[in-house]
Amino acid sequence: MAQRLQEEWLDGKFLIAMPNMADGRFAHSVIYVCAHSSEGAMGLVLNQPSPHLSIADLLLQLSIVREAEAINLSPRLRRMNVHRGGPVETERGFVLHSDDFLIESATLPIHDGICLTATLEILRAIAEDRGPSRAMLALGYAGWAPGQLEHEIQANGWLTGPADAELIFDPDQTAKWERALWRIGVDPAMLSTDAGHA
Repeated sequence: MAQRLQEEWLDGKFLIAMPNMADGRFAHSVIYVCAHSSEGAMGLVLNQPSPHLSIADLLLQLSIVREAEAINLSPRLRRMNVHRGGPVETERGFVLHSDDFLIESATLPIHDGICLTATLEILRAIAEDRGPSRAMLALGYAGWAPGQLEHEIQANGWLTGPADAELIFDPDQTAKWERALWRIGVDPAMLSTDAGHA
């Protein structure tokens, strides 16, 4: 089983936390896996918006816009949430976005038209309405050492499934966990919090 898992890299897939997730930071989380290899894994939590930081606040803090400009951000940009992408490097920003915007040597194409860019340049482009048509911004990321994610999956910590761009970029955070489970054919009400413990 471990050998089979190691051959199936999860780049571009969802990790969906099981109800018995031991790490409270990931309870009911949906993570988009950006990179997965024998060297470990990295992903962004999609359903934990930062409650005290708006996109306008962030752009002001980074000196990307001035206060007068922050007032006039487009409605589309104002609807964009700043997410807590995970507990690692929480001051660092990551943008998951559509592949209609690329920065040479900075944008990582992941899978099915989803890319990752972690530069101030993409935030400037988004603020000036010349960035990607779809984007999700996160501070920090979730990271796993070699073999750690595979172990957590085998221990019933996570379900995996194909990613869904609609879910990734939907600004409505309501029930993303439940929606991700339904997408892979799992009824959230049928999941036991004691899964895997006989």
